[in-house]
Amino acid sequence: MPVKYTIIPKVLFIQLLIVLNCSNQLSAQSDKAINPIIFADVPDASMIRVGNAYYMSSTTMHMSPGVPIMKSTDLVNWKMIGYAYDTLASIDELNLTNGKSTYGRGSWASSIRYHKGIFYVTTFAQTTGRTHIYSTKNIEKGPWKSWSFKPSLHDHSLFFDDDGKVYMLYSNRKLILVELKDDLTGIKEGGINQVVIEDVTAPSQSVGNSGLGEGSQLFKVKGKYYLFNITWPRGGMRTVVIHRADKLTGPWEGKLALQDLGVAQGGLIDMPDGRWYSYLFRDYGAVGRIPYLVPVEWKDGWPVLGVEGKVPATLDLPAGKGLIPGIVASDEFTQKKGEPALPLAWQWNHNPDNNLWSVTERKGYLRLKTGRIDTSFLLARNSLTQRTIGPVCTGATSLDISNMKEGDFAGLGLLQKNFGQLGVQVNGNRKELVMINGSSGKPVEEVRIPLTQSTVYLKAECNFTNKKDIAHFFYSLDGKTWTAIGTQLKMAYTIPQFIGYRFALFNYATKITGGTADFDFFHITDTISSINK
Repeated sequence: MPVKYTIIPKVLFIQLLIVLNCSNQLSAQSDKAINPIIFADVPDASMIRVGNAYYMSSTTMHMSPGVPIMKSTDLVNWKMIGYAYDTLASIDELNLTNGKSTYGRGSWASSIRYHKGIFYVTTFAQTTGRTHIYSTKNIEKGPWKSWSFKPSLHDHSLFFDDDGKVYMLYSNRKLILVELKDDLTGIKEGGINQVVIEDVTAPSQSVGNSGLGEGSQLFKVKGKYYLFNITWPRGGMRTVVIHRADKLTGPWEGKLALQDLGVAQGGLIDMPDGRWYSYLFRDYGAVGRIPYLVPVEWKDGWPVLGVEGKVPATLDLPAGKGLIPGIVASDEFTQKKGEPALPLAWQWNHNPDNNLWSVTERKGYLRLKTGRIDTSFLLARNSLTQRTIGPVCTGATSLDISNMKEGDFAGLGLLQKNFGQLGVQVNGNRKELVMINGSSGKPVEEVRIPLTQSTVYLKAECNFTNKKDIAHFFYSLDGKTWTAIGTQLKMAYTIPQFIGYRFALFNYATKITGGTADFDFFHITDTISSINK
C-alpha cells in the first residue's frame, strides 16, 4: 500500500519552524528558575546553608506566630517549617487591646545563624524596645529557647567569629559593632562597642546623596569580612553597597555593588558545588517585597553581583514548582492527629485570643467566636491571615452564618491599610452580604444585599501583574456559580502596615458578643477569572 505524504506550503512550513523554535525555547526556559524566586511578601531575608539544606528567616512584623522559618534544598523551592516564636510579647499593641496596634512594627529584620550545632534566630522590635534571641538544636521540630535584652539593636547582623567571640553589627548609616556576652544574654561590659563605619552609604553617594544605610548582613569568606547594606540614592533606586575589611573593627573599604530594578538588601549564600548567589528583595507594590537571587562571581577578593551588572530573569537553578503549598496553602480545617491545628501558612493578625477560635468544636470547620465589641476590621482580634501571591491569585471560602448574633460581621478580607471586605452582617432579622472598599484609605460600604440562606461562598481575586494591584470580590449561593459584587479594590502598599496584602478570615461583633462564624474551607489558587485580567 503506497505511503501518503502531505505537502506543506513553504510559508506554512516556515511558520511551523518558528512555532517549534519558540516552543523549544520556552521548554528550555521552563527547566530553569526565574526571578523573583518567590512572588510573595518575604522581605528582609537572612539565609544560611547547613550541609545540603538552606534555611531562611524573614519578617512578618505584627503577625503571630512570628519570624517565619523556611527550608529549601535548591535555593528556589521553599517550604514553611516553622516560626521562631508563637508570641513576641503580651502587651496591648501586640494583643490589639485598648485600641492599640503594632502595624508596621512588631519584629523586624531577623538574622539566622548556625554555630556549633545550634541554630540561632535573632530579631528586634520597636514595640518592646528589646533585642530578641531564639535558639534550637532542631530547627524543624524545636523546641526553641528564647530570651531578650535591651536595647533594640536596629537591623543587626549576628556574627560568630573564628576566635569564639560573638558580635552584633547594627544601626542605620553610622554602623556600630558590639560584642555580646558568651551566652548572648546581652552586650558584654568592657567588650568592643564602637562605630566601625561612619557613613555606610558613602560608596553610593557618587550617584546622588544617599539615604538609609541599613539592613546589615555580615559574612566571613577566606579570612576577610564582608558587609552588605542597602542604600537609596536621592532620585535613584534601592542599591546594594558592599564593604570589606581584614578586621571587624576596620578599616572598611566599600563599593557600589548592584543598582538594577531596585533589587537590594540581603546577603551571600554559597552552594555545595562552589557557586555563590546573593539573596535580595524588591519592592513590588501591593503584593509586598519579593525575593530575588543574583549570581555572584569573585574578582580580586570582591563579590561581583549580577550578569553584567544586571539582575537576570532566569537562573541556572532548578525551576520553581509554585508557592502552593510551600508558602501558602489551602486548608480544609481537618488536621490529622499529631498535626498542628493550623497549617504553617496561617498567621494571626496580631496575637490571638486562643479561647475564641477552634478547629475541633465543629469537625472540619474553623470556628471564630466573638468575645468583645469591635467596630474596625483593623482592630478586630482573631483575623486569620495568609499571604497573597503573584502574579495573580484567588482565595475562596465557605461560611456558615447560622450562629451569628446581632451586629456580627464575618467573611473574607484583603488586609492592609486600604483593605477590602466581603462578608455577612446580621441586622435585626436580616442577614446581608456587605462589600467594603477601602481604596481611598477610608472604608466605604459599596453594596448591601439580603441573604436568605445560612451558607454562602465568598471569593477574592488579586491581580499583581506589572503592579496592576487590583482585586475583585465575588459570592456564590451554591459554590459553583459566582457573581461579582461591589467595586474594584485598588490595592496599595502602605508604610503604616509595611506588609503585602493578605487574605483574612474574620468575625467580629459590633453590638453583642457570643456569636460564632464557621468556615468550612479556605482554597487558594494561582489563577483568576477573566474579569480581572
